[in-house]
Amino acid sequence: MARMKFICDAERCIECNGCVTACKNENEVPWGVNRRRVVTINDGVIGAEKSISVACMHCADAPCMAVCPVDCFYRTDEGVVLHNKDTCIGCAYCSYACPFGAPQFPSQGTFGLRGKMDKCTFCSGGPEANGSVAEFEKYGRNRLAEGKLPLCAELCSTKALIGGDGDVIADVFRTRVVKRQANGKNAGADVFGWATAYGKPSTAPATDKPATGNKS
Repeated sequence: MARMKFICDAERCIECNGCVTACKNENEVPWGVNRRRVVTINDGVIGAEKSISVACMHCADAPCMAVCPVDCFYRTDEGVVLHNKDTCIGCAYCSYACPFGAPQFPSQGTFGLRGKMDKCTFCSGGPEANGSVAEFEKYGRNRLAEGKLPLCAELCSTKALIGGDGDVIADVFRTRVVKRQANGKNAGADVFGWATAYGKPSTAPATDKPATGNKS
């Protein structure tokens, strides 16, 4: 069984926000919620600016599932992390636990009335019947049930954002990195800023050791 994942190639993302628009339009996302957003670091710095499209990463060990007091989160056979809005109490524990800021409150009314949490579904709907009106009204379109991938990834003009079987998209990204390295370009392997978050591994300078052996 495939395990669905997203990956964004920071060397290809051009900050067009096409993925954000596609998600909102396809799923009729509630006002005030961005299931997907584009984050840019070093904005305006020539040669150092990087953009990345961020949404729920459907973690294998999802912290949102661990902290939810009513267990409204569940994982499908494809590895997609979803939640049941009928069970959700809007406590926002999941929002605090998620490192990607995926679960969000809809903002409705003058002061932004809090209600059920909303998040990226990998375009796979919710617990209601596939393709039903109730499913669409609560969670958006179920493209996976139609044999399609999330629209955000399908409409990415530079194919920076790719989604699907985790093994397949990992091979795609690995091939890109190898080709860039062969051409002497920035490989972009640090796709989610690992070095920024945890630091780069230090390499000790090589030293010439004196040759050992018996003198004649």
